[in-house]
Amino acid sequence: MTTPGMPHRVLVMHAAPEAFAPRTRLLFQKLGYSIVDPDELSALVASGDCERPDLRIVDERSLGEVPEDSGPQVPIVVLSGRYGVTGADPRIVGAVRRPAGLHELYRLVQQVLEDTPRASPRIPTHLPARCRVGDREWASSVLSLSENGCLMRSPETPTLGTRLEMSFALPRSGVLRIDAEIAYQLVPDLGIVFNGTSPAVRDAIKSFVQDALATR
Repeated sequence: MTTPGMPHRVLVMHAAPEAFAPRTRLLFQKLGYSIVDPDELSALVASGDCERPDLRIVDERSLGEVPEDSGPQVPIVVLSGRYGVTGADPRIVGAVRRPAGLHELYRLVQQVLEDTPRASPRIPTHLPARCRVGDREWASSVLSLSENGCLMRSPETPTLGTRLEMSFALPRSGVLRIDAEIAYQLVPDLGIVFNGTSPAVRDAIKSFVQDALATR
């Protein structure tokens, strides 16, 4: 049983703190996942706050120390070196290179645990933006933002599939200009997918999202 105050997913780590990039555990907590060590898990189970973990995050050098589960096996994500993992352990569902960063680990955890996985974390925002399609240009607002796209509120209603140029400013990065496409409607708003963003733009959005999560 998970109480209302508990994150909706519990991940137990069999790895040293340095196997994670800075702030990864904190940011996962903000996203509704709790990364705990085995002793913390035991306390949660004893208090009735958690029956079993949803997933184990295991340093490849500690795989032999992971206990067998009673009942269904808990899936394992391995923190590995550059070559990933090999072997026949059926519990292993994937690997992330050490030190595990938020975005890489989040993508994999989403794929393993969620029915409708997201590729990257998304945060609510209220960012003024400009949009342009051909000779038309107008003001809009970015209501939520991730590395891969955004939710936009717009006085204009271009058709689904419309390609457009977007620009908006982030505090430490200045104005970002992005090629985008209208992928869906979430009435009255528009779901936008970013196309071909440069590494610099992706890094700027990643940093903004992580900073925003950390200060929630």
